[in-house]
Amino acid sequence: MSKPDLEARSPWAALTDITEVEIKPVEHKSIHTSITIPGSKSVTNRALIIAGLAEGTSELSGILRSDDSYWCIDALRHLGIAVEVEGDTVRIEGCGGEWPKKETDLYIGAAGTIARFLPGALAISQHGNFHIKASKRMSERPVRPLMEALETLGANIEYLQKEGFYPLRVHANGLTGGEVSISGKLSSQFISGLLLAGTYAENDLTVTIPDYIVQHAYVKITLDMMKAFGVDVSYNEDLTEMKVPVKGYTGQTMPLEADASTASYFMALAAVTGGTVRINNLHMDTNQPDIYMTEVYEKMGCRVTKGDGWVEVEGPDQLVGGFEISMKEMSDQTLTLAAIAPFADAPITMNEVEHIRHHESDRISAVCTELQKLGIEVEEYQDGLKVYPGTPKGTTLHSYDDHRVAMALSLIGTKVAGVVIEDPGCVSKTCPTYFELLEKTGVDVTFST
Repeated sequence: MSKPDLEARSPWAALTDITEVEIKPVEHKSIHTSITIPGSKSVTNRALIIAGLAEGTSELSGILRSDDSYWCIDALRHLGIAVEVEGDTVRIEGCGGEWPKKETDLYIGAAGTIARFLPGALAISQHGNFHIKASKRMSERPVRPLMEALETLGANIEYLQKEGFYPLRVHANGLTGGEVSISGKLSSQFISGLLLAGTYAENDLTVTIPDYIVQHAYVKITLDMMKAFGVDVSYNEDLTEMKVPVKGYTGQTMPLEADASTASYFMALAAVTGGTVRINNLHMDTNQPDIYMTEVYEKMGCRVTKGDGWVEVEGPDQLVGGFEISMKEMSDQTLTLAAIAPFADAPITMNEVEHIRHHESDRISAVCTELQKLGIEVEEYQDGLKVYPGTPKGTTLHSYDDHRVAMALSLIGTKVAGVVIEDPGCVSKTCPTYFELLEKTGVDVTFST
């Protein structure tokens, strides 16, 4: 069992002295509430990096105050960027594409987005020597495809321990631009890392994808954020060819979106308890792919109402199963669906998510193991799993130092007595207030030190 990497927990972390939480079952249909969701991790970290690179001042409101965001801001500060944080608003004085500090050590925690966005952003400097260290788990996640693509563009990347992994050193001497090809089937973040830096290359950058992208929507979020800061990328419909102009970003004032991934746990809460939950600050026109979990909940018998800036989910008396679904575009929600699947009336099969074996944990193996501990029949596949209906038996569940494992498994406790989640503080990676928000919906959460 993996132990929590406490070094990766930031000053913004929650539950630092809590070893486990017990989630108590709620009465059927007793959940009837509305809730405001924190900002999007994906949008926040893209905006922070771009604002740091931009010419002029940016003010971003509604940021996600989480470990990943903290380490991103910490890295910007170590690079000489002036950053002021007040509540969920950040004011950033951009560097215009040339980092003020030319030699520094950076720590990025377990932030996968920063691990993929920062190297290219550092390499664009005309000179510099940047040492980047990551958490233990992040240092086990391969980054070679991105680094090789950057090296094609003239970057000088030095691996300090194991080839293709963090920690590493970026010897900055600018990027040439031109053409580069990178696979999209391992991580859309590799592609975003190239795109974000590309506007500061010597020549226009053309990124081509020879196979397919596991999550198109996250690349589209990057393209939209770049456009909001003044860089308009041209691209074809399937995003297999994208051309980034030499231009540079201009500082902006903007509100950031609520996190559709976090919202989905509360939609699932309504689904599994037969209750009603309204998300007060979620727009259906977001590019965040997890918004399409609304369609999955409808498929399972929920009533989904979509308003002007809000979404409400009402759960049925009995969840409907008996289907197979590709979770490729919204793979972060594979665990959420797996957690509520035992309460459906027929098996549910999730596939095309082999890449989530390489996230904060091997998520397919993790959720199969924990569901089996509960007495649920599960079939594990290389690219997914099949969950059968059953009656879970309460037990202590491991979170694998993985925020999505902890949040998904907590849903089971709202239906089953005796469900305890170890190391709940791991949710600080993307939503430190998750269990607090769960309590606000009416769920009884007991914390133990």
